[in-house]
Amino acid sequence: MTNLSAFARFVVLSLGAVPAVALAQAQPPAQSSAAATPSSADVRLRALYEREWAWRLNEYAQLDGSGRGDFQARLPRVDAASQRARLAYWEGVLRELDTIPVAELSEAEKLNAAVFRESVLAMANDVRFRTYETPFNSDSFFWTLGSRSGFRTAEEYRRYLGRVRDIPRYFSEHTANMRAGLARGFSVPRVGVTGRDATIEPFLREGDDNPLYGPFRDMPATMPEAERTALRAEAAAAIRTVAVPAYRDLLAFMRTEYLPRTRTTIGASEMPDGEAFYRAKIREFLTLDMSPREIHDTGLREVARIRAEMEETRRRAGFEGDLAAFIHFLRTDPRFYAKTPEELLGFASYVVMRAHGRLGETIGTLPRFRHGVVPVPDEIAPIYTGGRGGLENCMFNTYNLPARPLYNIPALALHECTPGHSFQAALALEGPELPRFRQETYFSAYGEGWGLYTEWLGTVMGIYRTPYEDFGRLSYEMWRAARLVIDTGIHAFGWTRDRALAYLRDNTALSEHEITTEIDRYISWPGQAVAYKLGEMQIRRHRAEAEAALGARFDQRRFHDAILELGSVPLPTLAERMQRFIAEEQARPAAAPASR
Repeated sequence: MTNLSAFARFVVLSLGAVPAVALAQAQPPAQSSAAATPSSADVRLRALYEREWAWRLNEYAQLDGSGRGDFQARLPRVDAASQRARLAYWEGVLRELDTIPVAELSEAEKLNAAVFRESVLAMANDVRFRTYETPFNSDSFFWTLGSRSGFRTAEEYRRYLGRVRDIPRYFSEHTANMRAGLARGFSVPRVGVTGRDATIEPFLREGDDNPLYGPFRDMPATMPEAERTALRAEAAAAIRTVAVPAYRDLLAFMRTEYLPRTRTTIGASEMPDGEAFYRAKIREFLTLDMSPREIHDTGLREVARIRAEMEETRRRAGFEGDLAAFIHFLRTDPRFYAKTPEELLGFASYVVMRAHGRLGETIGTLPRFRHGVVPVPDEIAPIYTGGRGGLENCMFNTYNLPARPLYNIPALALHECTPGHSFQAALALEGPELPRFRQETYFSAYGEGWGLYTEWLGTVMGIYRTPYEDFGRLSYEMWRAARLVIDTGIHAFGWTRDRALAYLRDNTALSEHEITTEIDRYISWPGQAVAYKLGEMQIRRHRAEAEAALGARFDQRRFHDAILELGSVPLPTLAERMQRFIAEEQARPAAAPASR
């Protein structure tokens, strides 16, 4: 239940040990020259979102750019007074936005207005509910500052050192907020974050193995040696004398004051104004107004449908026992597990390369940029998810290999790497310019919906070679369907943690380690889990509608391009674009038959 809107996630992780999945998205095709003169409504809207973006950069101590070192020499202010001032500013922005006539906007600016409104509303709601009083969850932490990679210039290193020296103030403001949350019964749930304090321990090291020192291990060779030596000495001193004491104080606060007083309930509805808070989080992540009951019932229907497909896949595998016995077999047979981290990474890399080999017939616009495949960093791997995609690298968790079945890797690689999140990030890098605020806006239902859709798309691409791999795909789809039931069950209908664990255990082939880390994530991050399946269902519904309307003229490459060129948008905006896509395809002249 941390304040993790798209931009806030970017800010919190901008010095993080884990690269954020910053999906700067590609822009729709440019308008014709006949529409080159902007309307007064267009001019007003652009002035508003450009002004807000410049203000937001300063508020979050960022510089306008897209590089790793585009930050100010300080960390953002997170104290309650600053948060209230942000809310007042965003409320003023929304009032001004209401005065701009949408009907007079160009098509491109209508899209920008829809994205801008939804993102500002989400940020404002986070402050209204004072989510800054719970600034971490089960796998995202405000204290995981640092960077595994170096910067470009000496000035960027000096600004980074300014942020390191600002850590005591930054932590002090966070701890004051957390104390205020405790006082009103608004905290992270204890069971969902137990043991997460251990992620602070690596930052207590006083040598060059402290994660904060990471950028100084990879300094540009073009920088004079004397300057590199001086900066490294400065970093070592700042870490030892400023940062480490602040981390030591934070760890003491977490272990002696905060964690022992966190709430023992797990549902968002059990917090102050909890029902409204949970509804707001659903809206933030889903971008639709759906009730917990609607989401819960949708999940139950999807679980039943997918379970029938799992039974068919079990029969296809030639397994004679029931589904429970088949899942036990998959969880325990050594053939399905890597013996070394390199084996798992190699298998994942092979899946990625096979997906690359099918991209030409799957998606029309392809980026040049290629991501790497790397392990999740050791310091967070024990409590981290199975994988996560980003522009430069797609990460796979190689901690506890008996909990990482290889039959799940194809679906995971498609979702996180190609043609999922890493692929989306590469498209964004090379796409036409967007307003800067849109380059840092990420809607979970769109982005995670696409990721889950690509898992299904693997059936069209021929990625799943065995019934076991296809069962892994179904298990992952079931996992996302079960989330609809579990998230609403926990946060709206009084489910216990044990009931949630049992439900995920009984319906998927996930390992016990994965089941536990996932349930704890849902407990500490209400609403986020519902975005995946509902976003994927909408994309698949649009595809079915397009296939039915276009018949033999349906081209999945053009369909996928129409989705990806939008960038991250609210689901209603995606629905409008898909209706136009079908109309445009119907109006397009039929392709001439190929000559023989």
